[in-house]
Amino acid sequence: MTQTHCILIGAPVDCGKRRRGCLMGPDAYRTAGILEAITALGHTAEDIGNLSPEPVDVVASANPRVHALAENVGWTRTLMAAAQAAAPRGLPIFLGGDHALSLGSVAGMAAHARAIGRPLFVLWIDAHSDFHTPLTSDSGNLHGTPVAYVTGRPGFDGFPALPAIVPIENVGMIGLRSVDEAERTALEDGDATLVDMRIIDEVGLRQPLAEFLARVEAANGILHVSLDVDFLDPSVAPAVGTTVPGGATVREGHLAMEMLCDSGLVCSLDLVELNPILDERGKTASLMVDLTASLLGRRVFDRPTRGHF
Repeated sequence: MTQTHCILIGAPVDCGKRRRGCLMGPDAYRTAGILEAITALGHTAEDIGNLSPEPVDVVASANPRVHALAENVGWTRTLMAAAQAAAPRGLPIFLGGDHALSLGSVAGMAAHARAIGRPLFVLWIDAHSDFHTPLTSDSGNLHGTPVAYVTGRPGFDGFPALPAIVPIENVGMIGLRSVDEAERTALEDGDATLVDMRIIDEVGLRQPLAEFLARVEAANGILHVSLDVDFLDPSVAPAVGTTVPGGATVREGHLAMEMLCDSGLVCSLDLVELNPILDERGKTASLMVDLTASLLGRRVFDRPTRGHF
């Protein structure tokens, strides 16, 4: 991989759901050595620190279950602007924080893609599709809504107008194993690439991911990758509040990252849903840092032996 300038953006978003702890995620990645892992591969890196949500006033949602609407809108504004500021200078890496941060990071990257005249594709590596709107969510937790927002589904009153919409056919979801009925029904109306764990069990991860990456390349697109801890099986990555058994193995995770590196298409990265309170001696944070290193060019023979203390 050619030398890349990585911009670490701390996004301690902890309002996308009710279980607290993700606000400590950015510093857990720093403690696990993410900056050192990046620079050891020959890349340059800067850490702009942890951001804060823009203060906003919004009208209450028509869905009374919606949690922390104003704070989520404020984070969306902050991270949308941060993405647009960072993307022309290098590869933004958003250190989360829960998955509500992607409301802003993806919207900002879509604006950047439009500015440079290339289509944005989004690879959603997650157990969940996150295709609810604030009006369809039974839980009211807005970390389950980013893909719906950036693809232009209605129901996001109070959120900033999208500078550019990501067409649903430009979205690939890998690792699905927990999709609500309302999300499933809405996804059936679109052309997103949907790769659930049964497909991975039957044909492996390589084929569907390769096919999706080929589509991105054919369209001269750029790719935003959103990596949720719960893509991985909780036995190897316990530090997440939305554990779903039957997730990806460590090697499947590294294979995905290595293929993304080989593609040369990745323009930005989310690392989301790390809750250090639930971790075991930092093993999940360390694994996520290792996966990031694979995306940035670390190969099997370069991989260090890690201990967890």
